[in-house]
Amino acid sequence: MTTPSGLIADIGGTNARFALAGPDGQPTRARVLKCADHPGPAEAALAYLQGVDPADRPRRGAFAVASPVLGDQVDLTNHVWRFSVEETRARLGLDTLAVVNDFSAVAMSVRALGPSSLVLAGGGLAVPNTPIAVLGPGTGLGVSALVPAPGDLWVPLATEGGHVTMAAANEKEEAVLSVLRTQFDHVSAERVLSGPGLVNLHSALCELANRPAEPLSPAVITERALAGSDPLCQETLDVFFEMLGTVAGNLVLSLGARGGLFIAGGIVPQLVQAFLLSGFRKRFEDKGRFQTYLAPIPAWVVTHPYPAFVGLATLV
Repeated sequence: MTTPSGLIADIGGTNARFALAGPDGQPTRARVLKCADHPGPAEAALAYLQGVDPADRPRRGAFAVASPVLGDQVDLTNHVWRFSVEETRARLGLDTLAVVNDFSAVAMSVRALGPSSLVLAGGGLAVPNTPIAVLGPGTGLGVSALVPAPGDLWVPLATEGGHVTMAAANEKEEAVLSVLRTQFDHVSAERVLSGPGLVNLHSALCELANRPAEPLSPAVITERALAGSDPLCQETLDVFFEMLGTVAGNLVLSLGARGGLFIAGGIVPQLVQAFLLSGFRKRFEDKGRFQTYLAPIPAWVVTHPYPAFVGLATLV
């Protein structure tokens, strides 16, 4: 058997996804572990490697993490894990361990994704050799970009764009944000465009409707919205998609991303049909004089189950 070229991991605020990258770059033996079940990424990786034959143990690793990567010490934004890259490398017996932002890894994957891993959400044709925007709500809100460089190279941008200030596009959204400003010192895009953000939106809409807020999980909110059984849950999902359109349009304008927008993360790919019928695209293009600039720019939903793995495989 050919020895895998590397251990790869996509570590978010809820799950740590592990796989082995083969010499051809394709991930194999993917497994999802709950972050809460392990004291840190080294322990989670060791638990994953227990199922790997010692003869197949990789010598190189690449991890994507849902947090800034500013040095050896990494603190996850939406989980308690805090770890040293060097100590983790040593514990896992790796010769090298690269650690990058999770959406940088997703950005590195998008040009390699085929039609079976993408669903078009409006727009026309991408303009070659222009920046590409990437974002996705999950436990948090990931944001990145892919920028063309000389020599047919593409450079991923590590950003914390999920923490930009959320702006209101109408009176309803201003009322929602006013409620949330009483709860948070800063209402970022992530405070509304994430799993916890769905809960925040629902709670605020309940308050505005003078209805006691039920302690609903993101999954229950979306289930009720899709079933049409709860008007406030439907309204929550509608507002979520429209506010996502605002942030996505801002991102594309800021980057000049005529190469297109890719939407990944743990939420939208699970709600593709509702997303395509939502107000996302209208809001995405609703930029006054620049509506005609945004209208041709294609947006895709990434349905590949592990896009970060595709990007990480290039690092091992």
